[in-house]
This record gives sequence, structure tokens and C-alpha cells, in this order.
Amino acid sequence: MAAHHELIGGKLHVYKRDNSGFWQCSTFLGGRNHRISTKEEGLAQAKDIAEDWYLGLKGKFRAGELKHGKTFKVAAEHFRREYEALTAGERNPIYVAGHWLRLRVHLLPFFGDKVVSEITPGLVQEYRVHRATSRKHPKTGEPLRPARTTIHHEIVTLRHVLKTAERHGWLTYVPDLSPPYKSSGKISHRAWFSPEEYKQLYEATRQRANDPPKPRWQWAYDQLHDFVLFMVNTGLRPDEARRLEFRDVEIVKDAGTNETILEISVRGKRGVGYCKSMPGAVHPFERLRKRRRPAEGGGRRHRSPTKKGGVVVTDDRLPGPTDRLFPETHRELFNTILDEQGMRKDREGNHRTAYSLRHTYICMRLMEGADIYQVAKNCRTSVEMIEKYYAAHIKNMIDASAINVRRQRSDERAPQHGANEKRPKSEGKSSPPGGRASKRSDGRAPSVERTRNA
Repeated sequence: MAAHHELIGGKLHVYKRDNSGFWQCSTFLGGRNHRISTKEEGLAQAKDIAEDWYLGLKGKFRAGELKHGKTFKVAAEHFRREYEALTAGERNPIYVAGHWLRLRVHLLPFFGDKVVSEITPGLVQEYRVHRATSRKHPKTGEPLRPARTTIHHEIVTLRHVLKTAERHGWLTYVPDLSPPYKSSGKISHRAWFSPEEYKQLYEATRQRANDPPKPRWQWAYDQLHDFVLFMVNTGLRPDEARRLEFRDVEIVKDAGTNETILEISVRGKRGVGYCKSMPGAVHPFERLRKRRRPAEGGGRRHRSPTKKGGVVVTDDRLPGPTDRLFPETHRELFNTILDEQGMRKDREGNHRTAYSLRHTYICMRLMEGADIYQVAKNCRTSVEMIEKYYAAHIKNMIDASAINVRRQRSDERAPQHGANEKRPKSEGKSSPPGGRASKRSDGRAPSVERTRNA
């Protein structure tokens, strides 16, 4: 340090570092060090700026506006160390890496130097505005707004860091991080295939399996056709189907329905669960079990057996118990068929993916009148999720007999007469056309039946 000066009785320090031409100033106030650069090369000007800065800082401290404590950056580092140690092997590595990516790219540049007690609902709202307006389209200049889910994930990471600070006593309470506007977003159903669209889909995959564009793609199209049928009849998630091995599936005869179904041990995002399929999943599974597959696992490049020296050399084999039912993804072929059939998006513009096959299974079960609790258990999800994303748009979930209720109205009240009106001489008698008066059993005039609109 080349030079150092003390001001205001040693409470303010003005100094210059060897690698900088500007004077710096620092002070200890409110339990922490504060320092800034005066941006001045002259000592006299630097002293004036340092004194003004110190007096302003002192005024904020007396007014209670000067925050002190751990910064967001320190809390984020503690959160990272705790999260990696306590959730090792329990959370997907991609999900964990998403937290660090959001912290590094978005949260730390905005909140990093802020004291955790300074992070208020207003500051979080400023962060939302910053994210919605900071990026511009390179051609049109319009703001590139992040998706609602993207902001939600960033707020979740922010809440994790603030809860870490609260646990360590650096924060009194976690502020309200809910958005003040559009708090209840529009809930749209997830993309699925109606019964007519599902029939169109599996007929298209079956036609491709019977007549592939190239013979070497035969195995891939056979797998795709069975994949579509298997998924719609089991309701598995795509990642669960990818992990599924032949030893996890058993063909049984269900005692309750007296039908042949599959009992599946599922390993996925919810750990180990169980699933009972529809009868329509049995034949696709049997074809998968009997279908020979390439030894190297390259179904798309599978070739027929070749002859070398008069000996037939087979490069394929039957699958074993530890082999996966679907060793390859079918994303490209599946999207190609969706494009050809014009079913890439549903009516609301939602993209259809392999996950839509699971949604189709749930919707069809609800349309057939299956118990929603049993469907949730079989799909390893909650009733709340099914009611929120599936049951809302299934017309069969609405009971018309409970809505279109028409009760018979009885109008048997006697006609009311005013005080100045004269009562008829014979109450309860009327003179219909023809001269005869009809009389009811209770002595009053018969009521006129009300007509209803058809």
C-alpha cells in the first residue's frame, strides 16, 4: 500500500493501492466494513469525497437504513454446500445442476452483493421486471420475456437460498416471494390424443412397421409401434419406460377382472412403484420379448444375417432379462409421424411429445369412469395433479343428470285480494265456459298449470 491517511479521528481511512491510480476510502460501521473508490487521483478531492460519503453513511446508520449482515453470495455458497451433501443420490443430477446454473447466470449478478435482510418483496418484484425487460430481440428490439415456468424455477432457487439464511440466523423470516399480479395463472390441460387421434396415430405407426421406407429401419419402426401401444396402455412416464427391463414385467391374470394384464415394477422419479396395465399392453410386450435385436444395440442400422464362407452369421439375439424394453429413444421417428399426420400440436397449440401418451392413458381411464384415486395410484401421482391437469377438460367427468335437474313446481296458493277489492260471493267457485263451475276437493278454485319451454 503506497499511501494511507486517517480522517475524522481515525474513523475514516483514505488509501491508494499500488496497482490503482485512484484513492480508496473505507470505514467500519454497523458491524461491517464499508469501502468504495473515490474515482479521484488527487488527494484533496479524494478526501472531500470520502468525508461526504462517510457522513451520508453515518446518517443512514442512525436512521436505521444501513443494513448489515451476510450477503446473498455467502448464503448461496452455504446453500450449495448443504444441498450437495444432504441430497446426494436423491435428486436428479440435471435438476441439481439447474440450481447452480440459475444462481450463476441470473440470481448472483442481481442479488449477490445485497445483504439478505435487504431482499424484500419489492426487490424480488424488481428482479422479475429486470428479467422481463433486460433481453431484447436482436432484430425487432422487442423484450424477450422468459417463460412463466422459467421465472418460477428461479424463484424456487431464490427461496432455497433465503431459507438457508433463515436457518443460520442471518435472516429473521423469508419474505413473501409470490407474484403480486397474475398469481393464479391460466391452467391449460396437457396435450393428449383423443380416441380418434390415438387410432390415427397407431394406424400410422403400424403402416410404417408393415412397410418401412428402408429395410434397415424395420426394427426401429417395429419398436416405435409397440412403444406407442405399450405407453397408452400402461401410463408410464417416458423416463420410466427407458429404465424398464424385461425382468421388471410379468404377465399375470388379474383376479378382479379375470383379464390377462402386465404387472410392472416401475423405477423412476418417485423411486420404486408398481403399475397394472390394460389388457392391450400384453401383445406389444410379447412382441418385444420375441423380437430379435442387434447385439450392439443399434436398431436403426440393423442388417439381416449375412453369409460368409457358406456359414450364416447372425448379428442379432433375443433380449435377456436384464435388457431394456426400449433401449433407444424414438423421438425423431415419433415426431416425423406426428408431422406427417398433422398432430404435432393440439387445438390449443400445445406440443405433443412421448409424454402425451401417458396423458392419453389418464384421460381415457377417466373417460371410461375409472376411480380417480386408483388412477393416481397406478400412475404414481396425486389426485390433485389429475384433477388440475386432466379432469378439468374431460367432458365425461361432468354428470348431466346431476346438473339438468327440473323440479315440479306446485302453485296451489289462493288468489290474493286487496283491501278495497270485493270478494266474490262464492269463494272457491269459478264459472268456466259452459256455465258449470268446477270445484276442487279443498274448496278452492283449480290452479292453472304452468307451461314449460321445450
